[in-house]
Amino acid sequence: MTTVIGCSADDFTGATDLACLLARAGVRVSLRIGIPDEPPAATSPFEVIALKSRTARVPQAVAQAHAALDWLKVAGAQRFFWKYCSTFDSTAQGNIGPVAEALMQALGTDQTTYCPAFPENGRSIFMGNLFVGEQPLAKSPMKDHPVTPMRDSNLVRLLEPQVTGPVDLANRLTVARGAGALRDQLAALRDEGVAHVVVDAVADDDLTVIAEARCDMPLMAGGETSGAVTQALGTARLDIGAEIAPGVPWTYCQSGGHDIALTLKSGNFGTEIFFADALAKQRVA
Repeated sequence: MTTVIGCSADDFTGATDLACLLARAGVRVSLRIGIPDEPPAATSPFEVIALKSRTARVPQAVAQAHAALDWLKVAGAQRFFWKYCSTFDSTAQGNIGPVAEALMQALGTDQTTYCPAFPENGRSIFMGNLFVGEQPLAKSPMKDHPVTPMRDSNLVRLLEPQVTGPVDLANRLTVARGAGALRDQLAALRDEGVAHVVVDAVADDDLTVIAEARCDMPLMAGGETSGAVTQALGTARLDIGAEIAPGVPWTYCQSGGHDIALTLKSGNFGTEIFFADALAKQRVA
């Protein structure tokens, strides 16, 4: 089946988050663990490739993103999504911005948007500032992350040193006026040469507006233990099953001739009784 949307994610749990949300549409989703060795075959309408590049140096991250893009193009994808962490984990050098810019160049587009919002899981953006629940990013536990401490909440400021093109904001006031208003602002910013646009989103309805406004863009840009587990199992593809918590599904694969059920959960997602909920959903399935 021809792939409609091709996605790549910078880690394994982020890939399952995205695959889970895509599966809500009732359309088949395939999650590939790493860049497939074989050319596309028996593909799904939504294909997601899980990379392991969140903390990789820029050249390595860009190379992985290019390889994933090439595979998704052969699969027939016409729209592409670059999934990075909802807390925008990165350094002043990237690699979120450099990967997005490399994909933009490969796809021949002069503008893309950034919206790492997930209101259902407490990630929202207001006036360019990323919130984790009620806390600005720089006040959240992410401020003390051992590899990528996030000491600034403003996504425009975080993105500017990572990219070569201008960065600007489409704020909540524009989004609240609907898809047409947001589309007009994106077009005006493009005319001004703005290549990278951060877009506010504080509620799920905002995400619908943003999706409608940017549907003509070829690129949209919005778990270490889990990666080690899937690599140890030697699995290259996961099928997406029931959603346990927002953005966290059961997945299914084969390893060593055995059918295996996995759930790959980001440490930030799920409640204190997540594992009990997971077992209950599995019994139902």
